[in-house]
Amino acid sequence: MPTTNAPDPARSSAAAPPTPARPAGPSTAAVHAGEAREKLGFSITDPIFASSTYTFSDTQSIIDFIEEDHPREEYGRYGNPGERVVERKLAALEGGEQAVLFSSGMAALVGLLMAHVSAGDEIIFFDECYHRSREFCRKHLTRFGVGFREVKTCDYAAMEAAITPKTKFLVSESPTNPHLSVVDIERFADLGRRRGVLTLIDATLCTPYNLQPLAAGVDFVLHSATKYLGGHNDLLAGTVIGRAELMEPVRNLRGIMGGINSPHNAYLLERGLKTLALRMERHNANGLAVARFLESHPKVERVLYPGLESHPFHDVAARTMRGCGGLVTFFIKDADWRQTANVVDAAKIPRIGPSLGGVESLIEQPLVMSYWNYTPAERQAFRIADNMIRMACGIEDADDLVADLAQALDRA
Repeated sequence: MPTTNAPDPARSSAAAPPTPARPAGPSTAAVHAGEAREKLGFSITDPIFASSTYTFSDTQSIIDFIEEDHPREEYGRYGNPGERVVERKLAALEGGEQAVLFSSGMAALVGLLMAHVSAGDEIIFFDECYHRSREFCRKHLTRFGVGFREVKTCDYAAMEAAITPKTKFLVSESPTNPHLSVVDIERFADLGRRRGVLTLIDATLCTPYNLQPLAAGVDFVLHSATKYLGGHNDLLAGTVIGRAELMEPVRNLRGIMGGINSPHNAYLLERGLKTLALRMERHNANGLAVARFLESHPKVERVLYPGLESHPFHDVAARTMRGCGGLVTFFIKDADWRQTANVVDAAKIPRIGPSLGGVESLIEQPLVMSYWNYTPAERQAFRIADNMIRMACGIEDADDLVADLAQALDRA
């Protein structure tokens, strides 16, 4: 028998903390939101519940759990106490009612769409989208009778013209990857609301710190939590956040499909989220510093970064975003793909890799990393140029990143 007065682990992890008298700032929310004030064992951090099964004291407790929706777990595929804490924290950071955590960002997208579309429905994407998101809709959802269309990014008239009575979802990233176009989310949300169509923003590149899609009226916001939310290049996770009645089908389907995260990953994500605001301040500052340097360099043809006045959507970014993140896309002047690769290879601080949002800087050539097996015509259609480089600025010192890019450009 226990001899301490430790709180019940199921109830302490499931009970939401009291609502503060005033809304918390982003860093305070990142540290404290979603957590019980008194935790199991009186620990300041939430424990890892490494259990696949949760037991019941007697038959009546099972009946009470089913009929009265008691705040506890049953089986690992349906939830974990640590996962619930992370979901509440994510919902609080986004200003949403409910978040559902998945094993990856793609699992989150697949789970959301599968929960809300049926044969005969259509989905409309802005065309600057993650190539795997496009592939899932074009190659797989279409096999089940779900239509898929793409229109030019930020062409709201074209998107509205594409809407039919069959349209169920409007989908966009903001900012987009790797072109960093910025969607006017209020206009996007209004379009969906007027036409009775659900709206989804993949806000992975901006995080809840820089952008609040739900506050603008968007129905769902999605994140690859692998990136900035985790922040340390050491986990895979994804999440969707929205109104409770829209999220319940998503949670129920996740329990069937099994796209869950591990207890340890949930712990890592909760730990990463606590420093989100601090890290994003540095990512924002480093991204802008690197973008400004590159824009002034004679070997750089152009730079795509919403924080630059030269960016076509700078005004939208300045109006809707707190900062523009750490991702910078630039083009080497008069370079073929091999000359561009030489710049990537000459960089010493950023590692060559396909992700973003971690404390370590990463650099890549999209042509090689993501589009090598595409035809030249396909790459042209997706505007993936041979001389394009994408750099995800980490939290190193900005002066060091700039100096390293300077030597890489000089050597190439």
